Amino acid sequence: MTTANSGWKGKHVLVTGGAGFIGSHVADVLLGRGARVTVFDDFSTGFREFVAPAREHLRVVEGDLLDQARIGEAMRGVDFVFHLAANADIKDNLAQPRKCIDQNILVTQNVLEAMRAAGVREIAFSSTGSVYGDTNVIPTPEDAPFPVQTSLYATSKIAAEGLLSSYALGYGFRAWIFRFVSVLGPRYTHGHVMDFWRKLRRDPSRLEVLGDGKQQKSYLNVTDCIGAILVAVEKAREPINIFNLGHDYWIEVDKSIGIITKAMGLSPRIEYGGGDRGWVGDSPRILLDTSRIRALGWAPAKTIEDSIVETLDFLVKNAFADRRS
Repeated sequence: MTTANSGWKGKHVLVTGGAGFIGSHVADVLLGRGARVTVFDDFSTGFREFVAPAREHLRVVEGDLLDQARIGEAMRGVDFVFHLAANADIKDNLAQPRKCIDQNILVTQNVLEAMRAAGVREIAFSSTGSVYGDTNVIPTPEDAPFPVQTSLYATSKIAAEGLLSSYALGYGFRAWIFRFVSVLGPRYTHGHVMDFWRKLRRDPSRLEVLGDGKQQKSYLNVTDCIGAILVAVEKAREPINIFNLGHDYWIEVDKSIGIITKAMGLSPRIEYGGGDRGWVGDSPRILLDTSRIRALGWAPAKTIEDSIVETLDFLVKNAFADRRS
């Protein structure tokens, strides 16, 4: 993780979703680099506990990004935007399709319009490695062709990427688009580690697993993720900058289960749902080509295996993170 901080000292940065998993870490790191930080969050999935340690140093604006006036007020005096707020629940988006469109596409339009009105011209955006769908190109580079989309979540992120690109070219914005693998680490509250941990707490003797356990996916620790984001923002200065973020290897779900059950001291009976994927829209293989971000001098410091254990440790020590189950 880079230690440079001269580029952020004195800047006013707005972090949408700043009380969430990744957003709260971004806010903390930027504060440490001398930035003034405004967190914008409706606290529907974010946690007040995540911003509490830095609360006296942050400006926190509670509001809905669908409220154009509210985001417009928060944007005043801002120099840079990290747009990290999103509906990231891939598995359940089919149950509420409009929610995904509203919270991933319409709110991005609102953020961009608020930026345009306030004269803010730089934005970093959290997209997803899921935009590559069931690609045949593994590892997948940023210029790989997009296949037929398998999830509403990925579709909404592609649409949001298009908005950023159009504003960059049409209004002189500079945009950084980051296509993540799934992120692990402290303050994690969503994904397979949480799901397995919950199930095993309810019944330590058995574990239901969606799919066949052979899905292969890469992951990334949150500290490494933020390190990559800041390296890219500081070093890549094109109007549109797109980066894959992830590890250079993947692990099977079965191996992840082994790490989790060992850390919990359990030997449950594994019951598989069957099929090559967990749900409609699940991509059974995700491994991104990260040579573009690595060329800027970044490399992850934490392994996937250690990140799974670190995530479990956080969940065990912070029961509040499971209150929305």
